[in-house]
Amino acid sequence: QVQLVESGGDLVQPGGSLRLSCVASGTILSITTMGWYRRAPGKERELVAMIRSGGNTEYADSVKGRCTISRDNAKNTVYLQMNSLKPEDTAVYYCHTEGWYKNYVGRRRSFDSWGQGTQVTVSS
Repeated sequence: QVQLVESGGDLVQPGGSLRLSCVASGTILSITTMGWYRRAPGKERELVAMIRSGGNTEYADSVKGRCTISRDNAKNTVYLQMNSLKPEDTAVYYCHTEGWYKNYVGRRRSFDSWGQGTQVTVSS
């Protein structure tokens, strides 16, 4: 299967910046969609940003103009640059990817994987 490992979460003051990273590993053949979701305390999980294999991006209205998602296909890595952070950005951020991998008998199979989450806290 495909495993995701996120990093970059931290405690930051309002107005600060963070860069989250997520690396996918496994017998990956191709990755179609890579994205970031978040879940704040007491709220449902929501999409923050996603980037498709062709480079098209999508952002939540709440982060437009403050966040930039990018990917390095050679490294199977997706990044989320977050600027002008606000207390309401406090949440656990999860990486999500979809694509194709080779299973243990060499067959092509689709995958839909989530990372374990990384905590982002925005507070003075």
